[in-house]
Amino acid sequence: MITLKDLAAAVGVSPSAVSLVLNDRAEGRVNEQTAERIRHAAEDMGYIPNQLARGLKTKRTHTIGVLTDQVASVPFAGRMLEGVQSVAWESGYLAMIIDTTNRSELLEQSSRALLQRDIDALIIAAEYHRAVEIPAVPPAMPVMVLDGFPEGDVVADGVVPDEQTGAYDATYHLAQAGHRRIAFCNIGGDVFVASGLRHAGYTAALRDHGVEPDPQLHLSLSSVATSAAYRPVRALLESPDRPTAVFCFSDQIAFAVYQAASDLGLRIPDDLSVVGFDDQRFIADALRPGLTTVRLPHHDLGAWAAKRVIDRIHGDETGSPLVQKIPCPLVVRASVAPPST
Repeated sequence: MITLKDLAAAVGVSPSAVSLVLNDRAEGRVNEQTAERIRHAAEDMGYIPNQLARGLKTKRTHTIGVLTDQVASVPFAGRMLEGVQSVAWESGYLAMIIDTTNRSELLEQSSRALLQRDIDALIIAAEYHRAVEIPAVPPAMPVMVLDGFPEGDVVADGVVPDEQTGAYDATYHLAQAGHRRIAFCNIGGDVFVASGLRHAGYTAALRDHGVEPDPQLHLSLSSVATSAAYRPVRALLESPDRPTAVFCFSDQIAFAVYQAASDLGLRIPDDLSVVGFDDQRFIADALRPGLTTVRLPHHDLGAWAAKRVIDRIHGDETGSPLVQKIPCPLVVRASVAPPST
């Protein structure tokens, strides 16, 4: 491993001069010509800073701990980690990721493993928008909940998708196309925070178009699985006064709408318009016609989370903790058209 002393010997300067240049503290202390020679030598010789030694001086390890519950193994949500890693890397930080495989008993053990490695901040990433338990951490350590908010009275930052506005935009898009009988295939119960938020956006958009929401058009499903949604969706589309458009809680449910519509001889979008939510790869862009849907901004969530904790580490952000909403853009494809006459 190349050391400061090796670089100093190669250039013919002192190790302290090399240290000043590589730590961006050389201005007025090392002439620019010598500084350039040091930088070129470091690049040519493949010098890698010793982060452990640097951490002893700066009291930082430039490492962000990331705890996830299956996010690392789910491609759909994995772009959150891509967002974290890209911002961390650009800022000179390493994201150290541990996935608890959705086992709550591993949360404390995993957080302790990260703390033992002297992380500078902790990000806890949830697979879906929900309240998240915060493990015990040092009081001064920045903590971020990614795709969720802290459970109970714990004070920490959070970042979530703007579910309500996303649902509003989806329903508004259908209403603008001329639809008035717009069904909403939602998930029942209180498992998903998003269920209530998306329903609120759906009803608000209808009312803004002078349409009173019809409870008969609000379908409450037990699961996001396509197989579980098929029969209830088919029954909805077989009703005498069927909807002319359907807004779905997820793209998987929208897939069930496509299947049921095809089996009933309904053409999308000629006879039935459909909008999903998630912009799930291999579903939304693979359906024919392509599914208009609301994109969950996974990469942007992760990027915001990483930037926020890094700003906290450096003292650039000292405000009170907050839960930030990130916009969910509408991705228009070919599954919406005016209602047939």
